[in-house]
Amino acid sequence: MKSLDESDFAIVGLGLMGGSLALALRAQNACKSIVAIDRDADVCARALARGVVDQAGADLTLAASADVIVLATPVRTILAQLSRVGGIAPPGAVVIDLGSTKREIVRAMDALPAHAQPIGGHPMCGKEVAGFDAADANLFRGVTFVLTPLACTAPPTLAFVRSMVEAIGARPLVIDAARHDRLVAATSHLPFALAAMLMATASDWARDDELFDALAASGFRDTSRLAASDTAMMLDILLTNRDHVAGAIRACSRRLDQLADAIAQGDENALRGILEDSARRRRALFKS
Repeated sequence: MKSLDESDFAIVGLGLMGGSLALALRAQNACKSIVAIDRDADVCARALARGVVDQAGADLTLAASADVIVLATPVRTILAQLSRVGGIAPPGAVVIDLGSTKREIVRAMDALPAHAQPIGGHPMCGKEVAGFDAADANLFRGVTFVLTPLACTAPPTLAFVRSMVEAIGARPLVIDAARHDRLVAATSHLPFALAAMLMATASDWARDDELFDALAASGFRDTSRLAASDTAMMLDILLTNRDHVAGAIRACSRRLDQLADAIAQGDENALRGILEDSARRRRALFKS
């Protein structure tokens, strides 16, 4: 296997994640070359003009000579692309994705030809805005980058991908795909669902009151931020992790019912306990 700095990369999807990866690799001179594959000709042209990539186009066969193929498209698109990638990837090519759910992707990767070296990936970062214009070379710096190897993932492949993750400033964390999906349902997907429903509930509550916009201040702005996330991306995430996300939403609904009951009954002791417990856990988690 080639070293990272001798490797040719093909990044499929030049949106927030793929674009940020290309920028980060380029900023660190971490690889030999980068080919971008994106259906948006304007994005390809701009990436070329900025010197972010060495070649760009819409044809997936541009990845046919790559040492590393990175799938940075929405999850269900990744699932559809994997069968084509299997017929394109050269012997020994590392195939990694950046999708936000892992179980279905890892299952699909398991069907790749034996000459490919697949491994699941998920950088734990993002923005509520999507697209190449939102890409940032520092997006991955200091964040956890989950790796979900398969049984067929060779140790040198895992070591190579670890070196890539570290080169862009992230912290690799190797875990099982099922464990990943269960945890991110609570830490990532539930927050989006709550923000979306907060936005919907507040808008319904104040539908006929012209002061709604004036009173939607910083607290509402911060807690509803994720509701502005890319809908296509979030649909893929929710539907490919639906059992865990639905379970997390129902568990949260029970917590909300407890909170509502304590407020409605004027039960100050119960309310204080609920709020102090949440505050203590939040401070412990983020050390603030």
